Amino acid sequence: MALVEVKELLDSGVHFGHLTRKWDPNMAPYIYMERNGIHIINLYKTAAKLEEASQALAKIATSGRKILFVATKKQAKDIVSEKAGNVNMPYITERWPGGMLTNFVTIRKAVKKMATIDRMKKDGTFLTLSKKERLQVDRLRAKLEKNLGSISDMTRLPGALFVIDIKREHIAIKEAQKLNIPIFAMVDTNCDPRQVDYVIPANDDASKSIEKILTNVTDAIAEGLAVRKVEKDSKDAEKTAEATATKDPKDETTEAKVEASEAKTEATEAPKAKSKAKKVAKEEAPVKEEE
Repeated sequence: MALVEVKELLDSGVHFGHLTRKWDPNMAPYIYMERNGIHIINLYKTAAKLEEASQALAKIATSGRKILFVATKKQAKDIVSEKAGNVNMPYITERWPGGMLTNFVTIRKAVKKMATIDRMKKDGTFLTLSKKERLQVDRLRAKLEKNLGSISDMTRLPGALFVIDIKREHIAIKEAQKLNIPIFAMVDTNCDPRQVDYVIPANDDASKSIEKILTNVTDAIAEGLAVRKVEKDSKDAEKTAEATATKDPKDETTEAKVEASEAKTEATEAPKAKSKAKKVAKEEAPVKEEE
């Protein structure tokens, strides 16, 4: 896993915090200094925390659990959908659906409704509806796709939540806390880091800063997925080898038994056949003499 350089974070503007009058005192350990009325984040601590979070996310990815990315602010939407999509992880970039985690069964029903509409379009049922009904169904499908399209493959609760701007996504944070789902987040100087399990002190307003942090995070997840694939392939290979190893001796034994049985049958039938032949010969001999 590649270590992030402090200079790279500096170039991406990760160090810029909020105005000093808007700060949260709990962020004091992560603040380096104040300049022109703005807090400057300690990038050495950011690099250390980012490394810690990346390792934890890689482990979750290796275990096969999903990591749900949440970012509804304008500057983060496109970056999150691109980066999370690259590693095949679910993401929410529109309004957070209330009860997304705490009422997951209902959310799954809405996702299934979307799948049902797709099935209707494939089997031709959709065309039997009236024009007005088709229009209503299309609108419903578009609405569901916009809000839940990115989580359609998420069949169970995520293994972790990655949030950008915990102040804005406070509902998501509360739901994850209720269900004891680990929370990873970019935390700016105006937020309370105590709400998060894995704090990454960083500027959560600049798109360059968000992209830099997400690139490192998704790279770590990709590595975790690669490790999982290698482990899965090796397990499959071992199972195949074991199956082959246990199958071959049995097959050989069975074949040997069949061959032995056939040989025994031949040996038993040989004298009988010989005796029968002699009998037939004796019966035919007088007939030839008479002729």
